[in-house]
Amino acid sequence: MKKALFVLAAAVVLTGCGVETATTAATVAKMKAEEAERAQQQLEAAKKEIEAVQQAAQQRIEDADRDAQAAPASDLRSRGE
Repeated sequence: MKKALFVLAAAVVLTGCGVETATTAATVAKMKAEEAERAQQQLEAAKKEIEAVQQAAQQRIEDADRDAQAAPASDLRSRGE
């Protein structure tokens, strides 16, 4: 009888540890998933910011080209161009 109680107690302890381990693993997995989601959001925000900077740079280039083409020839000669 004592042996059966010992085996039963050992099974309860091991099962308890298994539940705790599973709970911990689930918690860690949830935290990692949330971390991955935040990282994905940061990546998307960074991509949008890069696109905005590229568009602004392209607009400045186009504006400079348009200004250069619109400048009268006399302005270009006076600047030494």
